[in-house]
Amino acid sequence: MPEKKLTGRIAAERIRMQSTPKPPAGAVARFLALGECTSLISDVMDELGVPEGVIGATVLKPTLPGKLIVGPALTVRNIRQRSDPLDAKAHVNRMAEFEAHNLAEDGDVLVISGVAGVSNMGGISSYTGRRQGERGAIVMGGVRDVRHSRSIDYPIWASEITPATGKWRIETVEINGEIQMGEVRVNAGDLVVADDTGVAFVPRDVIMEVLELCEKKKKAEDTRIDAIAQGVPVPVFYKEG
Repeated sequence: MPEKKLTGRIAAERIRMQSTPKPPAGAVARFLALGECTSLISDVMDELGVPEGVIGATVLKPTLPGKLIVGPALTVRNIRQRSDPLDAKAHVNRMAEFEAHNLAEDGDVLVISGVAGVSNMGGISSYTGRRQGERGAIVMGGVRDVRHSRSIDYPIWASEITPATGKWRIETVEINGEIQMGEVRVNAGDLVVADDTGVAFVPRDVIMEVLELCEKKKKAEDTRIDAIAQGVPVPVFYKEG
């Protein structure tokens, strides 16, 4: 694949890869077919001994309830600008999530390890990500202009919503490297699954193993739900799974 033309918002050597590793063919559609499934994924990862990879919706809150997104992580790492005191008049903007949008491919999910108390992405950023084919964004830190992202059906899961801009406060230091989202490590290409319950990050080397066990457990859950709907007595349908 030819190299993409960069925006220059971040040094080229800080972009670890220009294209996110993609999940196995058909995996995204199969995860989507499970429906709201972050709880199921969490159980399966526990069972398989995969390190903790989920963050609840009390921390990463969905801006668009009722959404389910699945896709490979396009990662961004932000830190606070070193300049002190704040000088908005100088217009020194070191944010580079737009470079990540520039590199985005259809189906990617933007994942930002961000800065608290200020916005790591806003309305124009959401418009750009949507146009580039991103399924949505996960942001540990603040976001703003949520009316804009909602109006274009671009879901965001964020730990904060704030009007304070990050333009003069944030510096993007890496794209598509390993990031830390709370207690969870995320690499470019790890599979992101987000719903009303929270966000699951599935390491890319165990995507199919997690998926296959999820599908097996979902069938068992569906059988139990059918039994409940049909009025089967609790002692009959309830068996510890």
